[in-house]
Amino acid sequence: MLDSTQIEFFKTALEARSVQIKRNLNITSSEMDDMSNNELKDEGDHASMSLGRAVDNAILDQQAKELAEIELALGKINENLYGTCEMCGEEINIERLKVKIFARYCITCREIIEKEHK
Repeated sequence: MLDSTQIEFFKTALEARSVQIKRNLNITSSEMDDMSNNELKDEGDHASMSLGRAVDNAILDQQAKELAEIELALGKINENLYGTCEMCGEEINIERLKVKIFARYCITCREIIEKEHK
């Protein structure tokens, strides 16, 4: 079981990552708005802008998903459930949490889920 110092460490890391992602989302959204206001001169400009939008949308989508996972992890901290596997109920290894601070599953259960989705 994680002690209070470890929980505080992860909470601080989650909150910092949340702030960073929100900042990134705002900047990317603002840049996309600015790009849409640019005057396009030819098909090359249109193609370049379309590709840029596709990449930006993929980044926005991925960051929004990560933000949702972070918010879920912060909720678990408040409910004293952080670090517990959602599938088996066992404790998630602290080394796994250090790598993926919003991990919802232990390594074993994560592997099972990945095999089921293949």
